[in-house]
Amino acid sequence: MMNDPDPDLDLDLDKLKRLARDAGALRIAYADPPYLGNSVKRYGDHPNAAEYDTLEGHKALIGRLQGFDGWALSMASTNLRELLPYCPADARVMAWVKPFAIFKPNVNPAYAWEPVIVKPARRLGRDVPTSRDWVSVNITLRKGVVGAKPKAFSMWLFQVLGMRVGDEFVDLFPGSGSVADAYAEWLEGPKEDDDAQS
Repeated sequence: MMNDPDPDLDLDLDKLKRLARDAGALRIAYADPPYLGNSVKRYGDHPNAAEYDTLEGHKALIGRLQGFDGWALSMASTNLRELLPYCPADARVMAWVKPFAIFKPNVNPAYAWEPVIVKPARRLGRDVPTSRDWVSVNITLRKGVVGAKPKAFSMWLFQVLGMRVGDEFVDLFPGSGSVADAYAEWLEGPKEDDDAQS
């Protein structure tokens, strides 16, 4: 994710982005919007909350995502049937499975997974470890924002998107900042402790 540059530096960010693109860098986005039908209920104080309680708002978002080389879109399992028809044929339905999830009263079976529509930025070959089309990670608690994504989810997401250092990554709904924090850590690469646990 791009931060504002130091005003004392004489950098042409547009030129740098063009150079990165010429070197094979891609633009990649992640969207974790308020889920269709829950926006006003959960985020009623946000000025655009009502927009995401409509199918048209989500269709427009999917259209916006098409402007990126690769992207991912999180949604509720109850929204998959409505939103998938608006996604391109080469997008894949992947899953975030939640071993620990909040159980709602009188809802059985529980909602313990979320679809993630992924349009990879690049094809992954045999030169990288094979990724699964699902990740099993507990939900986060006490992050200040409903639905904040755990670090392990974000790390999986960067992998299935085919991201590389040098790509431009845009989190369209930054919320808690947890995806941005994971991205900053991902850019640093694996730590020695990570290697020891593998």
